Amino acid sequence: MSQLRSNFLRHVAQTSSEPLGIEVASAHGCVIVDKSGRQYLDLLSGIGVASVGHAHPEVVQAVKRQADRYLHTMVYGEHIQEPQVQLAEQLAHVAPSPLSVTYFTNSGAEAIEGALKTARKYTGRTRFVSFLGSFHGDTFGALSVGGNPLYRVPFEPLLPTVTFLPFDDLQALERIDDTVAAVLIEPIQGEGGVRIPSDGFLQRLQERCHAVGALLIFDEVITGFGRTGRLFACEHWQVAPDILVLAKALGGGMPLGAFISTPEIMRTLTHDPPLAHVTTFGGHPVCCAAGLASLQVLLRDKLPQRAQVVGEAMLERLRELLGLGGLTAVRGRGLLIALEFASPEATKDFVQRCFDANVLLGWTLHRDTVVRLAPPLIISPEEIDHAVTVMRKALQTV
Repeated sequence: MSQLRSNFLRHVAQTSSEPLGIEVASAHGCVIVDKSGRQYLDLLSGIGVASVGHAHPEVVQAVKRQADRYLHTMVYGEHIQEPQVQLAEQLAHVAPSPLSVTYFTNSGAEAIEGALKTARKYTGRTRFVSFLGSFHGDTFGALSVGGNPLYRVPFEPLLPTVTFLPFDDLQALERIDDTVAAVLIEPIQGEGGVRIPSDGFLQRLQERCHAVGALLIFDEVITGFGRTGRLFACEHWQVAPDILVLAKALGGGMPLGAFISTPEIMRTLTHDPPLAHVTTFGGHPVCCAAGLASLQVLLRDKLPQRAQVVGEAMLERLRELLGLGGLTAVRGRGLLIALEFASPEATKDFVQRCFDANVLLGWTLHRDTVVRLAPPLIISPEEIDHAVTVMRKALQTV
């Protein structure tokens, strides 16, 4: 065992009993290289972060330029920091109308917390509605609205005012009433197994929220920034939320989250009391510089459109594998794809065989029979060919 690995196990808090344990030397594009020179094809994008690829040269250059100018100078919202303003302006241009004001955070879970606080304060109501199978983060508020009891129950009591409804169930929406501050939903459930709602469900949800005066919060931490073939997944159904939550790919590889809403809703954080929601490091100028560069690459190179075309082709290739090694279903939108297996054992064995062949993928937190693929949106046809070849071989030997 190397000294680095030994120190990792001794001094870095472990969140699983079997960490992957790759000793990372470098990463570029869709490839991670370990200290022995072994190259892994990354079909996870660092769990949805590296949408423009690992260490994209333009993102790295933006980080270097901003680091030379200044790092942290003052808590968010006090100093005018150019990268924050530029990124917020760009997000206002691309976010669903009429969302135009951004609050930056360090992560998706923090953005969820801010969105929940904002919804409560704006509406004056206390209840939240979320959906079974959802995942919104691991802080106490975010965990409270997470739809998997396996991860929620060990930390209870949490927020007592959360109602969970079945996902994609039109009749259940009648339980949303005028006591609800906000309804929180992933347009496509990620950790829940890449569950795609039926046409009409999100439109009906929006109508119900508007009818009772509840805010609609879309968690697009996983689905945002081209992952599903549109810049934001809500565009597939022409539905705009009252608050949009973003993170992961937002920072281009740097830690950055955000929630975006209308000027009217966001003004609630400026009074009664002032500083109603603050963060020291949220919207760090280096992270915002990286985020701006990443978004510019995404738009210039038309990566959402590319994800749509490449994703459809990859789905078609993967569906040819159905019936092998316990693979029972293949589904997805763009480059967010799920492989569903007959058992957790078959799932784990498949993932391990692919890892042994230097292809990184993983099963989701909430569905132990589902493998989620979310490769960088720049993945090449040759890399897809290699990945499918490895997966076919892994399935044939399960």
